[in-house]
Amino acid sequence: GSCFIRTDQLDGETDWKLKVAVGCTQRLPALGDLFSINAYVYAQKPQLDIHSFEGTFTREDSDPAVHESLSIENTLWASTVVASGTVIGVVIYTGKETRSVMNTSNPKNKVGLLDLELNQLTKALFLALVALSVVMVTLQGFVGPWYRNLFRFLLLFSYIIPISLRVNLDMGKAAYGWMIMKDDNIPGTVVRTSTIPEELGRLVYLLTDKTGTLTQNEMIFKRLHLGTVSYGTDTMDEIQSHIINSYSQVHTQNSGNSTSSTPSRKPQLSAPKVRKSVSSRIHEAVKAIALCHNVTPVYESRAGVSGETEYAEVDQDFSDENRTYQASSPDEVALVQWTESVGLTLVNRDLTSMQLKTPGGHILTYYILQIFPFTSESKRMGIIVRDESSGEITFYMKGADVAMSTIVQYNDWLEEECGNMAREGLRTLVVAKKSLTEEQYQDFESRYNQAKLSIHDRNLKVAAVVESLEREMELLCLTGVEDQLQADVRPTLEMLRNAGIKIWMLTGDKLETATCIAKSSHLVSRTQDIHIFRPVATRGEAHLELNAFRRKHDCALVISGDSLEVCLKYYEHEFVELACQCPAVVCCRCSPTQKAHIVKLLQHHTGKRTCAIGDGGNDVSMIQAADCGIGIEGKEGKQASLAADFSITQFKHIGRLLMVHGRNSYKRSAALGQFVMHRGLIISTMQAVFSSVFYFASVPLYQGFLMVGYATIYTMFPVFSLVLDQDVKPEMALLYPELYKDLTKGRSLSFKTFLIWVLISIYQGGILMYGALLLFESEFVHVVAISFTALILTELLMVALTIRTWHWLMVVAEFLSLGCYVASLAFLNEYFGDGSHYLFSLFVSADVAFITTVTFLWKVSAITVVSCLPLYILKYLKRKFSPPSYSKLTS
Repeated sequence: GSCFIRTDQLDGETDWKLKVAVGCTQRLPALGDLFSINAYVYAQKPQLDIHSFEGTFTREDSDPAVHESLSIENTLWASTVVASGTVIGVVIYTGKETRSVMNTSNPKNKVGLLDLELNQLTKALFLALVALSVVMVTLQGFVGPWYRNLFRFLLLFSYIIPISLRVNLDMGKAAYGWMIMKDDNIPGTVVRTSTIPEELGRLVYLLTDKTGTLTQNEMIFKRLHLGTVSYGTDTMDEIQSHIINSYSQVHTQNSGNSTSSTPSRKPQLSAPKVRKSVSSRIHEAVKAIALCHNVTPVYESRAGVSGETEYAEVDQDFSDENRTYQASSPDEVALVQWTESVGLTLVNRDLTSMQLKTPGGHILTYYILQIFPFTSESKRMGIIVRDESSGEITFYMKGADVAMSTIVQYNDWLEEECGNMAREGLRTLVVAKKSLTEEQYQDFESRYNQAKLSIHDRNLKVAAVVESLEREMELLCLTGVEDQLQADVRPTLEMLRNAGIKIWMLTGDKLETATCIAKSSHLVSRTQDIHIFRPVATRGEAHLELNAFRRKHDCALVISGDSLEVCLKYYEHEFVELACQCPAVVCCRCSPTQKAHIVKLLQHHTGKRTCAIGDGGNDVSMIQAADCGIGIEGKEGKQASLAADFSITQFKHIGRLLMVHGRNSYKRSAALGQFVMHRGLIISTMQAVFSSVFYFASVPLYQGFLMVGYATIYTMFPVFSLVLDQDVKPEMALLYPELYKDLTKGRSLSFKTFLIWVLISIYQGGILMYGALLLFESEFVHVVAISFTALILTELLMVALTIRTWHWLMVVAEFLSLGCYVASLAFLNEYFGDGSHYLFSLFVSADVAFITTVTFLWKVSAITVVSCLPLYILKYLKRKFSPPSYSKLTS
């Protein structure tokens, strides 16, 4: 990887020196030239990373040294256009030790359960092939070169091994994928794999993310709490009136003095220190929310204008309706949009300043001195700003209550109100501030810059300096933002639960918020008990809590990531066994690694099929670990969608994806796989009967073209038309999701159903061959004609017997195959008349006249009826006395 270091602030009159952390000091040419560090730098420290690249620029003349630490802020990424200044190019190693690579896991090759089951059956068929060949040689008496006969029998019976099975299945899977993407009821669905569509019909566990998956990831500001007073959506107009009055009074007071339109702090300072007025507290809280963020306003209508002109135009007109906000998190945008709705609008932002517009239309400018971005470790972000007019320096900070509770001054309401908001399903943020004098800030800045220039333990030293500032901060307010549920989440989750799918919600939110969302989405029913696993840190505590949980029955489990780690460390098997009995499980404060670990635990301990669904980059590891991964294209990008096996646009589409397409894919593939095996078994049985009757001779019953035609043009279309079969209509499958439970038991393809098809094949093969031998006349070739014609008719009738719902293409396939066979008898005589196809030529020439006789027709009909009629009778009796669960819905 490569990056560039910005040196805009440096002049090009003198040479500069770049000192790299690994100890290489090298003189640079004039700043106008492109420069790269020699390769030997990286040999000394190969794990050099963009985050650990440390160095300084120093001048070699009498002027004071200019020091700047090299960090991600100095980086111009590939394809960047530099509008001004010069750039020195630096190549930075990005190897296996970099953070991005270490967080990346190689996706595994997913194999469906149906494929594994078919592999087992194929192995059994191979053993049957070997055993049958050995039996035939044994009955032959091992006469002559018996080993040669053994191999000949292996070749004759090789049709037992369904070679065409893989081709048929892969074509079927491609057809399933095409049907899913063409389904108008789930628009935008993309099938990114052609190997596991049947997995959608075998799922037992569904692991889902919350934000952006169950919810829309569209944040709406719902509540502002100041400690003594709380404002909801119905009282936001009061906040707006306070803001309008506050800024209008300040402007009136300052209108006779200078051009400043910034609210002065003097009225606030004159108030009693013990308790400020509600108006001043609202003023401070709204201003803090409007300043403490990483949001940038964007004016799309001026996209093609150069930077200076754009700023000039923005200065002239801040009421542009095309203004939109961009930020790393939708929470941030929701907060800034709310401050705009109450009167304080963010109109401009660059690297060094922010501008706010008051309700009266006056512009307030704040210089950005320092920014401390949000990280998953710190769970908070901070910013230091200087008021342009008054010169006051203020440190604002907002973050999760867990991180902020130890930073703010003592209070008696923060923890309680955070819990109350979380129970309403709101995402909470604590906002605080600290006023700094010029001396305090200069002292902090010098220590901060010194820490950033450290060669060793830079991150620790920087964090320590920042923490020295995060003490005894003034608590301003508590904000509550709601993430609304996606459309039809409740009925979809209820459908999945009725289908026997156990749903686990894995989220990074706090426990109360996750519990509330689980209730509001009906993941946990209102009448169901919930066991909240209290925080545990030791083995003894985990043992006591597990015993308490074991005494409860049929209750949902809510557990935090920390407690989960402790339980899995000491009582992995016991915990997973108990959790799997729960109708629903909610894991909160989960890291991406934990999500993937939970998926692997379920696979290892239960052996059931798992499905993971998510919408963000933090869900990719979980999606890749699951047997079936589903990604949602949401506001967090396409990482999850691209890494998943199936991509959908809304969570509600998963219901139809599983109940309809998953069901059909599994049932169709199971029928197709077993029928292809039956097709090979029946002709191998006929070969075995033929060889047995004729003194175990290793002579083929049918010649090459007949065998090739049997597996292709004569039976391929009807057999493949099974991919259009369905046992129930889509509407019924969605109305009665309980039908899905039968699929998870794997009864459509098992050793029991396989043995039934083997018995059918042996019965039909025996009837066809013995019937032809009993009814044949003077010439042996009549046996071939009668048996092969009866075989083709039997196969076509068996396809009709297997089909549950007819499609017009199935009828076309049946008649097309029959027509192809009749045409091949009538028209291929001369084409196959050469010596190499003598037997087939004999078969055709002898049968051209024979197949038109009544004798041929009644013999073929009689054999076909005897081979198929008992099976039709058995199917009728079974359906009448032991009907499948879906038959009651289709009657």
